[in-house]
Amino acid sequence: MDEHSGHEGHADHGYLHNKNKEAYLKRLKRIEGQVRGLQRMVEDEAYCIDILTQVSASTKALQAVALGLLDEHLGHCVAGAVQNGGAEADEKLAEASAAIARLVRS
Repeated sequence: MDEHSGHEGHADHGYLHNKNKEAYLKRLKRIEGQVRGLQRMVEDEAYCIDILTQVSASTKALQAVALGLLDEHLGHCVAGAVQNGGAEADEKLAEASAAIARLVRS
């Protein structure tokens, strides 16, 4: 397995090395701050509805990141594999389908 993706043989995903990588990192750092704020709210015993509102906002922000990554994956990895055809195309389509199913269930 490679250290970046958790998947064997998937180390180089060039589309994340452009401006989008920085945008994703910025968004994830913002979400990290939101989660730290949630921890403080719980520690301070904030009103439950206020905490739930912030959980919802954090969840939506993570979903937006996930959808952006999925869109890039479909446009780059899956589209390329489909153009090449064969077993790789089948694998990438199945992988994308499983990722979509996980997002829908979350």
